[in-house]
Amino acid sequence: MNPSAAVLDLPTAPAAAPLRPMSASQPWLAQYPEGVPAQIRVDPAHSLVDLLDEAFRRHASQRAQVYMDHPLRFSDIDEQSAAFASWLQQQGLQRGARVALMMPNCPQYMVAIAGVLRAGMVVVNVNPLYTARELQHQLNDSGAQAIVILENVAHTLEEVIEHTSVRHVVLAALGDALPLWRRLLVNFVVRHVRKMVPEFRLPLTDGRSVLRFNEVIEQGRRRPPSRVAVQGDDIAFLQYTGGTTGLSKGATLLHRNVVANVLQTEAWFNPMLKKVGHRQLNIVCALPLYHIFALTVCYFMGLRMGGCNLLIPNPRDIPGLVATLARHRIHMFPAVNTLYNALANDADFARLDFSELVVSNGGGMAVQQATAEKWLKITGCPVCEGYGLSETSPVATANRLDLHDFTGSIGLPIPSTEIAIRDDDGRDQPIGERGEICIRGPQVMAGYWQRPEETAQVLSADGWFKTGDIGIMDERGYVRIVDRKKDMILVSGFNVYPTEIEQVVNLHPGVLECAAVGVPDAHSGEAVKLFVVKSDPALDEEDIARWCHENFTGYKRPKYIDFRDDLPKSNVGKILRRELRS
Repeated sequence: MNPSAAVLDLPTAPAAAPLRPMSASQPWLAQYPEGVPAQIRVDPAHSLVDLLDEAFRRHASQRAQVYMDHPLRFSDIDEQSAAFASWLQQQGLQRGARVALMMPNCPQYMVAIAGVLRAGMVVVNVNPLYTARELQHQLNDSGAQAIVILENVAHTLEEVIEHTSVRHVVLAALGDALPLWRRLLVNFVVRHVRKMVPEFRLPLTDGRSVLRFNEVIEQGRRRPPSRVAVQGDDIAFLQYTGGTTGLSKGATLLHRNVVANVLQTEAWFNPMLKKVGHRQLNIVCALPLYHIFALTVCYFMGLRMGGCNLLIPNPRDIPGLVATLARHRIHMFPAVNTLYNALANDADFARLDFSELVVSNGGGMAVQQATAEKWLKITGCPVCEGYGLSETSPVATANRLDLHDFTGSIGLPIPSTEIAIRDDDGRDQPIGERGEICIRGPQVMAGYWQRPEETAQVLSADGWFKTGDIGIMDERGYVRIVDRKKDMILVSGFNVYPTEIEQVVNLHPGVLECAAVGVPDAHSGEAVKLFVVKSDPALDEEDIARWCHENFTGYKRPKYIDFRDDLPKSNVGKILRRELRS
């Protein structure tokens, strides 16, 4: 295979536009597995609506999802999402209107995403664990006019709705998509036995409507939606970043950005997924769909490939998750390190059948060597670590799926993606030198929603996105993240990178997980403070100090060691270093 000339054949896609020439110095192309092309073709007019319509047509009779053991077919999502699109249009919402979705992984989420896009509108994904302040900011920043929200968190919306432009509220319940008697039972238990739905009262003033999701679908079925000619340059998602350096910002993802990333990831995974043969691909959708990783890889790539998503509404319920996995043959498991780690340390999980698991793809945070080795030993399937951001739809790099040894890298740029390592002045760094990771490709966002100045700080005129992550590229094109600029610790003028500390300390057999941060120090400016969660109750500070003495030069060794029962994490599972600093 000549990797520089390879192009993915997409017989079901529209005619492709000419490819942008790739730069000459791309050592990663020689490392591509057989069958993975150097570039993918994306027609500028091709939209996610085209992708959805094609998936619904090709896979109509197959299961698209399983939720609480109840399946929903592609034809069901097709019909219900068309009804939801029609209802949105009947409310007078115009093309380009923003619709917020605030739910965990449940069938209504899959229906709503497709419905909003088919109506020609924009999806605003919202974390259902947001506080009232965070929710109000995102609703106002996006200008959302409608919201689909799980009733369990409707009390949060009640606090702020009068201060937003939201005029249409659709309430979802955890049992809504189940058959009648099971629906009644689940909703009764959730509301009255477990008392998981706090009381709320949403005002109906100013023409505001509040309806149940199933009512909305019934109303929408009364007439078909108006067909909207959605193009590749139309906005599909406002995907809000975590806001670690201030107020969260909406990454403006166009239809063509996400379509490109679906095709890029499909091209990367295809050689390994072919091992599934003629069986339907079962994907564990434990990562929340409001997160860009699950949205692209589980939802859109899964639908395009005719896969079935096993929807996990609460991945922190490890016994429940393991019980669900026991009832299915799983083929693909996207997750973050914390979930892999929790499962790898669960005795019941180790007894499951992993004979058909072919892809375990890790992202969102660094995969720890100790976790990757445990996972491989239990499942026989290596964790393929990748890298991306909300701003890149998200996947930018990935390791080869056929590598069993832990690499410690985020892999190679995926098809049609360029990576440059640059200094603060924008100059390309030599191979092996540290610098900021910069990305160019069709998956890169159009910019931050209504923030031209912040967009200009990270996105160049020729399409390069500055990630804020510090990395190194080796002679083969593999990229390794050293850390984010703001997480770097400066000890007596020497740079210390928390990821390096965490990777090594996590290899200690008595450590379950850890995090390193910088704290002020009168002597050295900053010092390393290490937070540790034990897997061995006998582990003490002396054990950790000895381990660090054996593995780090003096300035890298933690000056402070703090044992904790757990570490603060986002709902996606990222360890929140900023909370530990404060």
